[in-house]
Amino acid sequence: MNFGKRAALTVLAILLLTVTTAMASVSMPSFSLKSVTSGKTVSSEIFEGKVLLVTFFATWCPPCRQEIPTLIQLQNELKDQSFSVLGLSVDEGGSGLVAKLVKQNKINYPILMADAATAEKFGGIPGIPTSFLINRQGNVVKSYPGYVPHKLLKKDIEAVMR
Repeated sequence: MNFGKRAALTVLAILLLTVTTAMASVSMPSFSLKSVTSGKTVSSEIFEGKVLLVTFFATWCPPCRQEIPTLIQLQNELKDQSFSVLGLSVDEGGSGLVAKLVKQNKINYPILMADAATAEKFGGIPGIPTSFLINRQGNVVKSYPGYVPHKLLKKDIEAVMR
């Protein structure tokens, strides 16, 4: 590897470390959003003290639909350890279509209708799915753009739970 490539990789590694370190100190934004199943407003305060995997998704997104079984499995495996998956739908057509997806897929974790302000508070969503791992102190410790395999998510979640 020549010097130019090595220097560029070093700079990239430093930038990635800086972003990762910065993310560790960012608090999860507060929100109050409607549940797609009950229609009731759910506040972020009810998740205090839990480890969360917050995922922004849409019903029309193939990778989002692909990750649903993984998220259901994580919720089943870890719910008794103060953990929850939290789905935030960015669908613009209202909650009816999202509620239908919840029922068809037997989704076992809360699904709320996100708004543009919530996505912005999370730092913007570059694409969907985008997920954020939140520790018990309410800090965003990792973000995942795109589909993430079960094994990696479970490893990261368990590391945060320790």
